Amino acid sequence: MANSPILPGSTLGVLGSGQLGRMFTLAARRMGYRVHTFSPESDTPTGQVADLEITAHYDDLDAVREFARGVSVVTFEFENVPAATAAAAAEYAPVRPGGQVLHVTQHRLREKTFLAQNGFPTTAFRAVRTAEDARLAAADLGTPAVIKTAAFGYDGKGQSKVNSPAEAQAAVAQSPGVERIYEAFVDFEREVSVVAARGTDGSFSHWGVIDNSHRNHILDLSVSPADVPPNIATEAIAITRGILEKLEVVGVLCVEFFLTKSGRLLVNELAPRPHNSGHLTIDSHVTSQFEQQLRAVCALPLGSTEQLRPAAMANLLGDLWKAGEPNWPAACALPGVELHLYGKAEARRGRKMGHLTALANTSAEAANLALEARRQLQTNNDE
Repeated sequence: MANSPILPGSTLGVLGSGQLGRMFTLAARRMGYRVHTFSPESDTPTGQVADLEITAHYDDLDAVREFARGVSVVTFEFENVPAATAAAAAEYAPVRPGGQVLHVTQHRLREKTFLAQNGFPTTAFRAVRTAEDARLAAADLGTPAVIKTAAFGYDGKGQSKVNSPAEAQAAVAQSPGVERIYEAFVDFEREVSVVAARGTDGSFSHWGVIDNSHRNHILDLSVSPADVPPNIATEAIAITRGILEKLEVVGVLCVEFFLTKSGRLLVNELAPRPHNSGHLTIDSHVTSQFEQQLRAVCALPLGSTEQLRPAAMANLLGDLWKAGEPNWPAACALPGVELHLYGKAEARRGRKMGHLTALANTSAEAANLALEARRQLQTNNDE
């Protein structure tokens, strides 16, 4: 049967090999599964903890098929896997979430169009390819605005804010013909996310609303539970459930929202995988987002997402290494702080190297503790 449980002892396949695959693999191994990972790189965060690391390009479809023959199910840890790769894998093993989820979410214009056509709230947008398109979009939606490449963007890559029609035209004229999306600027109060999961039987679970702060377009701090009114939390979860059901997701998906100053929720982006803002679930919830991804793609019952304690997660970027090795003992000395490093050999500016999770009695206390722990990393190791 297509939805029969894939039991412990089976081998799972992961397309991609970064930190999300690493944390998925650690959850899978704890539950008795084997994991094979496939990506163009070697000695990767996932490969370091997987049973087998296959190094090949995603467009090597024969290698993809051979990979899929050796596993019981295929999942992925980033959404920019080519559609042909997912289709080739699906010839030999179920791919969860399915290729149609990838098709929608790896392309900003398709994603926004899907949301709008299905009645989900989003900022106004237009497709642009030429400077004239940009001029018309600016006339229609106004400025300031944000212009983004339609494909292959994350952590702020491929996007820029424009403050006038002339800037909009200039941004597009730099590389005419590239498919872009022009989005009306949102003067938001905060950014929040809901990470959720859907099983093969349609069951649904979530980890509540998470409050997110960004720096240079990269997530800096996540706090759970978010300090939002109950009606906002209820609405965010309902929108998230609707999106997972409409896309027929099997696995984990994150919905990123803007919360406007007038109290309106707007969907900003979808991520069809575990999400950076959900990393704190490893330490603060009965079932983490990574274990839930495994349960969902293996057709097991979804686990409890009860929160054990309020938590905050602070990202650790390569910038922390600019003065030498961070002071790990100082951060680890703080009660309630957990350290997660991803096994990346080279610390580069803006590269996600790990994260700290802090647990406390309130969300505010957890946030302060996570930030203090990160500050401690920059103290002198000899002090």
